[in-house]
Amino acid sequence: MRKTLRSCVDKCSRKFPELKIANGYHGWSEHAPFDRVIVTAAPDLIPPPLIHQLKKGGKMVIPAGLPDAQQLMLVDKDADGRVAMREVLPVQFSQLET
Repeated sequence: MRKTLRSCVDKCSRKFPELKIANGYHGWSEHAPFDRVIVTAAPDLIPPPLIHQLKKGGKMVIPAGLPDAQQLMLVDKDADGRVAMREVLPVQFSQLET
């Protein structure tokens, strides 16, 4: 699937954002910091690299928790770099493989 996706993106005449297919636990430090991050697989705990790569004033939405006890979390990093996390609602996502 990775090769097919890369081939489709390479053949398109439009300019697309950069694509990285990898383990999402470590984020994408080469392009950090990020204003917004949306994570679509659930780690047991929110990965520290993702929090670190969030820009001051940034937000991240991430499912987190054990498979039968996941919560959709909103992570806010304020202008001083302090991080606040809030549970939004119970969810069930695929586990983030690390």
